[in-house]
Amino acid sequence: MNIVTEHTDEITQVKVPLPFPLRWVNAYLVRGSNGYTVIDPGLHTPDAEALWQQVLQERGIGFEHVEQIVLTHHHPDHYGMAGWFQERTGAPVLLSETGLAQVQLLWGPEQPMSALLLTLFARHGFPEAGLIEMTKHMASFVSLVSPQPQVTVLPEGPVRLGDRVYEAIETPGHAAGHLIFYDAAAEVIFCGDHVLPQISPNVSFLPQVEENPLGAYLSSLQEIGRLPVKMAYPGHREPWSGFGARAEELVRHHHERLALMEGQLSAPLSAYEVCRATFGDRLSIHQMRFALSETIAHLILLESEGRIQQVDPAAELIQYVAISK
Repeated sequence: MNIVTEHTDEITQVKVPLPFPLRWVNAYLVRGSNGYTVIDPGLHTPDAEALWQQVLQERGIGFEHVEQIVLTHHHPDHYGMAGWFQERTGAPVLLSETGLAQVQLLWGPEQPMSALLLTLFARHGFPEAGLIEMTKHMASFVSLVSPQPQVTVLPEGPVRLGDRVYEAIETPGHAAGHLIFYDAAAEVIFCGDHVLPQISPNVSFLPQVEENPLGAYLSSLQEIGRLPVKMAYPGHREPWSGFGARAEELVRHHHERLALMEGQLSAPLSAYEVCRATFGDRLSIHQMRFALSETIAHLILLESEGRIQQVDPAAELIQYVAISK
């Protein structure tokens, strides 16, 4: 596996290691007349630090040559090294306003999202015995995103990456406030985790964030899938040229998943039971967090479409059942 790939004279892909099944996240160095833009520098680990020091040294890039750190979204495998880079470069870290709000919920004082998420999971049937492990799991990410940067809010609209001007477009679903960067003239896109080749981006429901994240995701896929794209640079796997077709595949995938879950609800089930029926019962705590949040997102969309309903909205345990046609 090539750790570093120079795709053009301006764009270099760097595979930053992850201690998860995904194995690596793609960061990108974009060269310009005024220095380098670093896109999504990765999760903060000793291995990531060592890799970046090696990559920069081998290319004769000093920290003073980094002019900005730009983030597609706030997830730790993209955001985590931003503060480390900012400490050494003094460069601004750009993130959407909605993404910054998620950072504060997840890793701000007292980490309010952890309590909100655990309460949500409990209401959807997650076993009480697993809540302590889930609490520790959520807390474990703080060190992987520290030190945290001072963020400059990046709105939708023109943004310079290297010497080219891209359009920052908000693309909800995988992450609230997720941005893609599109160069219409070159038909090039940095798509973060919104559209990925070979794997399906996780679409999770999180309390106090997006009421219907899967609905927002599908609408966004249909819209951005129409963009002419010759080359797409994703957050995971390799850059590829079939962006529009992949967006269509992801829409079909989620409609199939919706039908599968609807079919499981001939009798009342909690989201946790639907999750295990769909994704199996051998998930790590890390995988379970994503799987259960994604299951809830699917059930919310099914409910909004009038295909399922809550058995008793006032009950402590939320259960769903299909509506007879």
